[in-house]
Amino acid sequence: MSDFISNGWALYVAGITIVSLVFCLVLLVIASRRKVMASDNSTGHIWDEDLRELNNPLPRWWMGLFVITVIFAGLYLALYPGLGSNEGTLKWSSGGQYKVEQERALTAMAPVYARFASMPVEALAADTQAMGVGERLFVNNCAGCHGSDARGSKSFPNLTDSDWLGGDGGLDYIVTTVTAGRQGMMPPMAAAVGTPEDVKNVANYVLSLSGSAHNDIAAQLGKGKFAVCAACHGPEGKGNPQLGAPNLTDKIWLHGWGEDAVTSMVNVGKTNVMPAFGTRLSPEQVRVLGAYVWSLSNRSATKTAQGDAPK
Repeated sequence: MSDFISNGWALYVAGITIVSLVFCLVLLVIASRRKVMASDNSTGHIWDEDLRELNNPLPRWWMGLFVITVIFAGLYLALYPGLGSNEGTLKWSSGGQYKVEQERALTAMAPVYARFASMPVEALAADTQAMGVGERLFVNNCAGCHGSDARGSKSFPNLTDSDWLGGDGGLDYIVTTVTAGRQGMMPPMAAAVGTPEDVKNVANYVLSLSGSAHNDIAAQLGKGKFAVCAACHGPEGKGNPQLGAPNLTDKIWLHGWGEDAVTSMVNVGKTNVMPAFGTRLSPEQVRVLGAYVWSLSNRSATKTAQGDAPK
């Protein structure tokens, strides 16, 4: 793929563009020198008995318009990027324009975010304006994975419950996660567990921890082999937030439920990535977004704060 992003391709594109413009000018010059023939100047094509096709040159005004478009194209390519990797004399770029517009928006919103800065998370969650801003930030940046209702889907966490894989679900944890992103990984553990039958037994034992449907005999056989998994999930299977290891005793299954799903997880492992938004959103935006996400799983605290707010 490196051949397609080398400087040679940029020169090739620039060359083709320039040659095309020059060729257009040459054609226009040749066409402009053509004169009307002294004869009837007919091509010999006749329709409806007397409708003849003539071979007259283009009108001067029309020719002038073509010349103006070619000149405009040349000026445009000199000012803006278009000739391969040439930036243009104005140094304009879509990325630069985006940054300018983003800075303008942040400047316009600065007074609003300044009011939010000193508010605790409970007050933010009870503030209608803050939650309106947070909701729009969520829809624009998070809903693509977690859904517009924040309930997630397979492999995308539900943000409306109290289950947090890597922390306590507080505002600081949410802000850190949104800013820096997060990567969760379970390595393939089949070789450490033992035979395929052992893996199946461990899967049934894992299902038994949450009271899910399972094979009792297989679960008992898999209990001893679970020691391999206990290093991350704990001896009782209650997980470890510091490692991002999920609690296996609840009935929350992020990547699928049942013997086949658990067996596949042990055999293949899983890597899940939450991208970092720290370069896309300002710290003020992340804090308001974090408060909105916090409010989704803390409805009671939000209602209490709303009740204490002045009417």
